[in-house]
Amino acid sequence: MEDYKEAYAAWQKEVKEQLKKRPERKDTFRTGSRLDVERAYFPEEIDNAYIEKLGFPGRYPYTRGIRSTMYRGQLWTMRQYAGFGSAKETNERFRYLLDQGQTGLSVAFDLPTQIGYDSDDAMSLGEVGKVGVAIDSLEDMELLFDQISLGDVSTSMTINAPAAVLLAMYIAVAEKQGVPPEKIRGTIQNDILKEYIARGTYIYPPKPSMKLITDIFEFCSREAPAFNTISISGYHIREAGSTAVQELAFTLANAAAYVEAAMEAGLDVDEFAPRLAFFFNGHNDFFEETAKFRAARRMWAKMMRERFGAKKEKSEQLRFHTQVAGSTLTAQQPENNVVRVALQAMAAVLGGTQSLHTNAKDEALSLPTEDSARIALRTQQIIAHETGVTNTIDPLGGSYFIEELTDRLEEEAFRYIERIDEMGGAVQAVESQYMQREIHRAAYDAQKRLEKEEDIVVGVNKFQAGEEQAPDLMAVDDAFVKEQLHRLKTLRERRDSEKVEAVLEELKAAAENGENMMDVIVKAVKVYATVGEICHTLRNVFGEYTS
Repeated sequence: MEDYKEAYAAWQKEVKEQLKKRPERKDTFRTGSRLDVERAYFPEEIDNAYIEKLGFPGRYPYTRGIRSTMYRGQLWTMRQYAGFGSAKETNERFRYLLDQGQTGLSVAFDLPTQIGYDSDDAMSLGEVGKVGVAIDSLEDMELLFDQISLGDVSTSMTINAPAAVLLAMYIAVAEKQGVPPEKIRGTIQNDILKEYIARGTYIYPPKPSMKLITDIFEFCSREAPAFNTISISGYHIREAGSTAVQELAFTLANAAAYVEAAMEAGLDVDEFAPRLAFFFNGHNDFFEETAKFRAARRMWAKMMRERFGAKKEKSEQLRFHTQVAGSTLTAQQPENNVVRVALQAMAAVLGGTQSLHTNAKDEALSLPTEDSARIALRTQQIIAHETGVTNTIDPLGGSYFIEELTDRLEEEAFRYIERIDEMGGAVQAVESQYMQREIHRAAYDAQKRLEKEEDIVVGVNKFQAGEEQAPDLMAVDDAFVKEQLHRLKTLRERRDSEKVEAVLEELKAAAENGENMMDVIVKAVKVYATVGEICHTLRNVFGEYTS
């Protein structure tokens, strides 16, 4: 018991010091009835086993949060995912969302950009600007962030196979704004293993893809230490049909593969691990989702300390972004999606997310309109400022149900990870299709339950409304494509072609010789080599992956 008293006193002291650094966040909170709310709540009887299992907020094993003050000290980043059509159109949506109180940017790229093709490539026909913004060159990236200071905003980019190219463009835009690489903040997804498992926007085979990822780790530890080099994603694994247990297990197994690859490349775990970030799905089962986030933190802390020998606290702390579940949104009675999104977002907040995206009600039908995007953002703001759930740390911690769910999720997920380790790790599990088969099985079982009405989806297999009035939807005007192609053609005519060819040859040599490719990619984007030209250069060296 004495250990607990000392630990509690140390935690209280740290909280006071942290809150002094956040004068914008008050240290006194009350309920609507003016009852005082403590910083965090603990059971009356505490032993050392409790401390070891749950700890204090901001303390190993981080079950109760990675920061000692959590939302008492700082709210999560409200980061709405956006991107469509041209860079100019998307820039307008970004600035609108920032004006509405969004606190971070999140970029959706179109399919050609995601798989390394320029807008004028035959493979891009019909897809330019459809599911995200079209980015062909540094010129587009400059337009995308026009009048947005990259020294003041953090940006998340959902980009994987060409992540090195888009990161290089972001660095180049920041430098043009006078912001050095060490000052930029944000995240690139850069998680290729889940592309093979669940999403499909891969280019190269696993081995060279892993090399590109470790090149980014090394480059950013040297040049952009405040930038998150990877967002290891369970989101798309869950969207493909996995269970919460599988989402946990496969995400952390992939993370272990990235850590091992970086250490094998000679990087010190405590140099790159603090910049690893995670991306989880906020699904429908409210309490299971809250417990999932708590289990993820504890599992990662144990893995980093016991498996990889990390010494720094920041290496053990799992920082994550949450997006609510797009796969749960329905085209039928789309207004119901507002409720789904609010509950999923609340579960993520109660689970301690550092960043959150709330989907718009019309996303099962189209890109979100400005109005529906605003409602999605307002959902987060209402949770943050009106519900009181941010006034105390880990408010569901100590619940018999939550703690039991947290333990069970951890136990089941570690069983999966042990099986994957026995196969030789995540790369081998991907190549043997093990994870893919497990997800397919789970998705099939879920569909059968839906069809038998064992699971109810309101408005779909129960409580239908008959004929519904179609909502107002957003449509991307394809007229911009002609302008995009014209701008790309003009760029190729205007730039110094000899410089472009020379730097692409340099990139080819670096890829063939196993050198770090990031420095050359940065050079390439600065002379306005395009996404497609850089990716085709690497395709010619590494080949393409086919499953």
